[in-house]
Amino acid sequence: MSQDSATATEAARKLTGRRRREVVAVLLFSGGPIFESSIPLSVFGIDRQDAGVPRYRLLVCGGEEGPLRTTGGLELSAPYGLEAISRAGTVVVPAWRSITSPPPAEALDALRRAHEEGARIVGLCTGAFVLAAAGLLDGRPATTHWMYAPTLAKRYPSVHVDPRELFVDDGDVLTSAGTAAGIDLCLHIVRTDHGTEAAGALARRLVVPPRRSGGQERYLDRSLPEEIGSDPLAEVVAWALEHLHEQFDVETLAARAYMSRRTFDRRFRSLTGSAPLQWLITQRVLQAQRLLETSDYSVDEVAGRCGFRSPVALRGHFRRQLGSSPAAYRAAYRARRPQGGGLESVGVVLEASVPVQGTASSRRAAAAASPGPSSVTAAAPPGGPAERLGPGPEAYIPGRPALPGQRSAP
Repeated sequence: MSQDSATATEAARKLTGRRRREVVAVLLFSGGPIFESSIPLSVFGIDRQDAGVPRYRLLVCGGEEGPLRTTGGLELSAPYGLEAISRAGTVVVPAWRSITSPPPAEALDALRRAHEEGARIVGLCTGAFVLAAAGLLDGRPATTHWMYAPTLAKRYPSVHVDPRELFVDDGDVLTSAGTAAGIDLCLHIVRTDHGTEAAGALARRLVVPPRRSGGQERYLDRSLPEEIGSDPLAEVVAWALEHLHEQFDVETLAARAYMSRRTFDRRFRSLTGSAPLQWLITQRVLQAQRLLETSDYSVDEVAGRCGFRSPVALRGHFRRQLGSSPAAYRAAYRARRPQGGGLESVGVVLEASVPVQGTASSRRAAAAASPGPSSVTAAAPPGGPAERLGPGPEAYIPGRPALPGQRSAP
């Protein structure tokens, strides 16, 4: 979701006190992952004016007493405390250490105060849980990592959680999906503040696409929300996932749970954050997506093996969820998939698509010294996560067409 310039100007006018739009405060907590924490530090904390990127002033703030522990047992010492947030026009929460524990009350108060005074509040990945705990997502659309989206929806039912988006911009409150989607959102903020050219220049420096198409759909798997495992309903959900090839409906699941349809709907939604019918359709579409990628079954056969009553039903739901017909999705997937199925082919694509930088002589020297694609070894076995998720690194080469079903946040 995008924010137009008029909205941005209005937001800027709302800043009060000492707050300045170009000042970005990053709020860090102990236990936060270092990758997500480093994203806003790299985007907003390095002077790249020589590349045409306007400069931000970065304030790294500790959300609690330090030292702050992070990935690998590293300890960080933030140069500022919560009081520095009072100068920021943008406050970023890059991650939160646990989706099951409440954030410190002092940090939540600081975020509420910043929002009341016109600051833009940003939550990357699990940082959305901190924003939700502060009440800043009530009644708003938001996203987070698809794996944590059901928990966010369950714990904060007033938040309109959309696990399909890479990021959601609701004007003065913004959230992103996991890890790399944080880069997408930070680039979006630069684009909103300073225009497409500045965001493009920054993307080139970071060696990432200036704007990725698509959402989180292609990364979804059949994992259950982590909190459902100890609930009696988990057995019914597990049965449904194992029998997607059969034709059954929500009434069947309710009967297996010894509940009325109404009680089952309410219980299922409280556990997963989703209506059971929509969840079941989504799981059938995801299974169809896998079969289209990994088998030679016809579309009619795929429909039958995913429990759809007809190929017409499959095509309708598939198009609504992924923006493409099953046949077009399969054709695009196969056209983009490396012929060898391994990273060797990806290396060839990357070598052919990305020119070597520097002078002509340096490019010739680099080409002569290159070990070639044969030196690249596969990082995952056949059937592993990389294969199940579809296209590998080549999917992110700028200028390549996206798979059908990959949506840009409008």
